[in-house]
Amino acid sequence: MPEKNQVCTAEITGLTAEGSGVCRVDGMAVFVPGTAVGDMAEIKIVKVLKSYAFGIVERIITPSPDRVENTCSVYKQCGGCLLRHISYEAECRTKDGIVRDAFTRIGGLTPKFDSFLGAEATEHYRNKAQYPLAVQDGKAVCGFYAPRSHRLVPVTDCALQPKVFGEILRTVLGYINEKKLSVYDETTGSGIMRHIYLRRGAHSGEIMVCLVVRKDVSRQLSALCRLLTESFADIKSIVMNINPRKTNVILGDSCVTLWGSDTISDTMCGNTVEISPLSFYQVNTVQAERLYAKALEYAAPDGNEVIADLYCGAGTIGLSMAKKASKIVGVEIIPQAVENAKRNAESNNITNAEFHCGDAGEVFGKLRKQGCAPHIIVVDPPRKGCSQETVDLIAEAAPRRIVMISCNPATAARDAKLLSEKGYSVDKVCGVDLFPRTGHVECVVLMSRDKG
Repeated sequence: MPEKNQVCTAEITGLTAEGSGVCRVDGMAVFVPGTAVGDMAEIKIVKVLKSYAFGIVERIITPSPDRVENTCSVYKQCGGCLLRHISYEAECRTKDGIVRDAFTRIGGLTPKFDSFLGAEATEHYRNKAQYPLAVQDGKAVCGFYAPRSHRLVPVTDCALQPKVFGEILRTVLGYINEKKLSVYDETTGSGIMRHIYLRRGAHSGEIMVCLVVRKDVSRQLSALCRLLTESFADIKSIVMNINPRKTNVILGDSCVTLWGSDTISDTMCGNTVEISPLSFYQVNTVQAERLYAKALEYAAPDGNEVIADLYCGAGTIGLSMAKKASKIVGVEIIPQAVENAKRNAESNNITNAEFHCGDAGEVFGKLRKQGCAPHIIVVDPPRKGCSQETVDLIAEAAPRRIVMISCNPATAARDAKLLSEKGYSVDKVCGVDLFPRTGHVECVVLMSRDKG
């Protein structure tokens, strides 16, 4: 076994979902951040556990052909872009491998794997960003937390965000510092200004500025509203979200519109979509449209089928399929998202969609008892995957096809395995990169009812 502080030479042969390279030292797997497959490196062992160890790079002896020059000044401190040190081609290969490994090794399944859908744009693609605030050297700053910590790395120009976000951030920070508005301290629970939260319609260009505060300070923010709207013509909404709780949860339940509209709008798969501060909306619009197109291809509705859309958010997936279905039934637990979904359907003259608020398993169970018998079920669960109750209810509903969209291939493989044990074949899987340069990867899964 390797020992702590041992320095050794090894070749990196794999890459994990967390962006760490993998090598073997004395027969034990060692995980080494910031490395690439093919690196020959001098590695210092920093932690040894029972079956694996962690190391850090002392020196790259022979660099991998996958390595590229990093262009972000805070890449190593921030930890958001885990894969910025390798080419995008290598990143797609890695993520495709993660998806395939999840279904074959974790799930023990043998689906057909469609070609991985990489992104056309790897920078400035996000339509949403939430920046925590802190005080450093006596001034308010914003940025992102370093990995596994609440130590703030100051950032205003993030390569993944639209450039205008940086300009807005500097304007807001300048106002906070000029007016000496207090910044929230999560240790003591004191201070007012907690987060700067920005959203932008990728197609519309409309921008929402949401200021997360500990208590109502609308009077102190009125001059900021004037400053922002005079400086940025694309701002259509300025909202104050009030979160009085001593928690690391970013948003509170109460929103107050300080200027403009309560929402902004965008276009998703040809439908106009209304976006509120609390509604879920995929952060990479262009890639999400490709993801939804793949989901529609897998669902293959014939125009006469009922589609149940579980964990539907603001209804974007179901509404993208509405023209090819007889009816869409959406279920979502966040009330504001359900209201957004209803308004999205109305604004697009979609009359064959209905949306229900509540836990996916619980509400779908009630709908089943009321006679809801979908031919196709689309499910887009959170990272933890579907609850056992939801898996059981989906199987009991016996739809012809199930299309699962997942941000976690491991839980998707687990849930697909459970459904395969309940009479479904796992036919196809397609990996999709919604978050270039980060360690995240999505997948779409097609399951069909076993004719036997």
